[in-house]
Amino acid sequence: MRCESLVAGRPRDAERVRASSGSDAPDACGSMAGRGAERRRRRGRVPCNLESSVKETLHKAFWDSLKEQLSASPPDYKHAIKLLQEIKEILLSLLLPRHSRLRNQIEEALDMGLIRQEAEHGALDIPKLTTCILGTMAMLCAPVRDEEVRRLRDMSDPIQLLRWIFRVLFVMKTDMANFTIQSLRPHLQDHSIQYERTKFQELLNKLPGSLDNTTEWLRKAAAEITSPPTSGANGSPTPDSGRASRGASAILSPTVVLNQGYMDLLHWDPGQEYPETLLMDQGRLQVIQSQVNQLMVIASVILVSSSVCGNVLFNSPGFVDKLKRVTQALLEGFKEALFDISNQVHQEVNGMLQQLGYLALSSDKSASLRGQIRSIADKDNAVRNIIEARIHLVLSHHLSPSSQDSFKNLPRGLAPIEEELLDLGQRFGSLIHHNRQVFGPYYSGILKKLLLPEVEHLVSTETVRPGVR
Repeated sequence: MRCESLVAGRPRDAERVRASSGSDAPDACGSMAGRGAERRRRRGRVPCNLESSVKETLHKAFWDSLKEQLSASPPDYKHAIKLLQEIKEILLSLLLPRHSRLRNQIEEALDMGLIRQEAEHGALDIPKLTTCILGTMAMLCAPVRDEEVRRLRDMSDPIQLLRWIFRVLFVMKTDMANFTIQSLRPHLQDHSIQYERTKFQELLNKLPGSLDNTTEWLRKAAAEITSPPTSGANGSPTPDSGRASRGASAILSPTVVLNQGYMDLLHWDPGQEYPETLLMDQGRLQVIQSQVNQLMVIASVILVSSSVCGNVLFNSPGFVDKLKRVTQALLEGFKEALFDISNQVHQEVNGMLQQLGYLALSSDKSASLRGQIRSIADKDNAVRNIIEARIHLVLSHHLSPSSQDSFKNLPRGLAPIEEELLDLGQRFGSLIHHNRQVFGPYYSGILKKLLLPEVEHLVSTETVRPGVR
């Protein structure tokens, strides 16, 4: 009778858990989760073969031992009881505090004292217990896991069934962890913003004038906006030429100036002092800056190669992706990398031409292809300036939380790097949004003095002489 109450109905609270648990891992709180996700991605690229082998060997030995114990006459339930105990603990960990009714049902269905007594008398019914467990899992899992739980019901081998129950429970624990992070995220973000701002203010109180670098950074950003837009070779725009051109006497928008300052961080001189308000994010911003340069090289190499070799070759399935992988793999240095990249691209192009039944590149076209790729290292290179300006234009849309459709009209030449650029833009926008929330009051004070000096002077005068009109 202990299973009937558990599988008879689906509690309303359990339904809410089930509906709230997302199948996709949400972005964790701010930059902390960004760094954790990046570390997990890096670890995922280079799996530890030794660790995996040892874990797989131990798991196989355990399940083989369990099979032998259950196949013995009489059966030995020692390992099985431990597994049921762990399954019970995992199921209880998936509950929220208000789920007292469901907690009682699980305690009743998986009463370990009763299970041990049944095992001692050889009356332990594992299939019946697994049916109870699967019913509970069906109530608690996220909708995306329904099919996985349903497939478990079709398994007849108790060993394989227990093994897969553990696998699905592990995924469900991950879903619950993501749900918990998602629920706490607004509170963690608010606390993080207030904490960072308070600590920064304490530092300012001890060190007057600690915003000198930040003030200079914003002053230069305002000066760039008021200066005429510049062009690169052959009239191509530079990365900064997308900004609005304004007269020197016009009153600039603080948001425009601040956004220009953020975009300046993407081509920051290593010898330049970083703004004090961005020191905590300097490492991640430098990584983004490096990735922008890499994407610029990849897109430029593909664009140059396409213009030299023609569309027939570059319409071949998978060829652009292959050149992209080759270029990315060789991007260790810059000038030295472009030398190697030019040779490798030339080799890949000739190889594909032969596969398609065409003649290899002539000596003139070969020299042109290599030369144009190597010239991307020059700062005045027209292709480099165009691609870099377009990448910066895309990234600038991510400075505003409302720009969700920034890739509807992707600039030409960026299609091969669209996926990487989208990921980079989201990380850049998230980082900048958090910085703006923390240090917004400081930026407002600095920009008020920079952009409205006359008004600031009048306000100060009125404060000193309140009786004068």
